[in-house]
Amino acid sequence: MKKVVNILLVSAFLLACIPANSQDLKFGHINSQELLTAMPESDSAQATIESLAGDYELQLEEMNVELRKKYDDYLNNQDSYSSLIKQTKEADIQEMQQRIQQFEQMAQQDLQSQQQQLLQPILEKANNAIKEVAEENGFVYIFDVSRGNPVYFSDKSIDILPLVRTKLGL
Repeated sequence: MKKVVNILLVSAFLLACIPANSQDLKFGHINSQELLTAMPESDSAQATIESLAGDYELQLEEMNVELRKKYDDYLNNQDSYSSLIKQTKEADIQEMQQRIQQFEQMAQQDLQSQQQQLLQPILEKANNAIKEVAEENGFVYIFDVSRGNPVYFSDKSIDILPLVRTKLGL
């Protein structure tokens, strides 16, 4: 709902600002997700992220196997443990569970950070190409249709994706 309201407000603002000779204004649209998918840099960035995620998953699995082993050992032998050993084993299991949770959180944060770091230059390259195409072709506004469905856009709105692909050599 908020997106619809924002689109309507932008549309109303644009209509209020359009002079009488509005036939000279050019509006365009692009699906930026489609553009990013077509860029070869995106594939290598995604492969790097997936490799790192795989490494983290393997480490997490190893930690969980170790935890299960300790827990099974505890369950099988708890009757033979003294009170002190039982408390020590329980504390060790709880501590390991906390380490696993902490590792999961840190891995997720690192993946997000790496993704942002790898995608930032790609996004900048795409945005710069979009701006250059817009300026070279006299567009006054470019709408990104991948960020939600626009309420309406006319046949007069030009899809600049082919122009941007050409600009980027794709």
